[in-house]
Amino acid sequence: MAKIKITQIKSVIDRSERQKRTMQALGLRKISSSVVVEANPAIIGMVRAVNHLVAIEKV
Repeated sequence: MAKIKITQIKSVIDRSERQKRTMQALGLRKISSSVVVEANPAIIGMVRAVNHLVAIEKV
């Protein structure tokens, strides 16, 4: 599978608890923090749920 880099670009303040937990599950804690993960269906679904808070790049 391909790898993707996910970077948090917006705050989770005033977001639903579900979105906050999704961001934590992705490993994102602060604005500008990044993680490199495998692009499997579970991760892609999580990214789609919070796509307004993150930026995605192929690695």
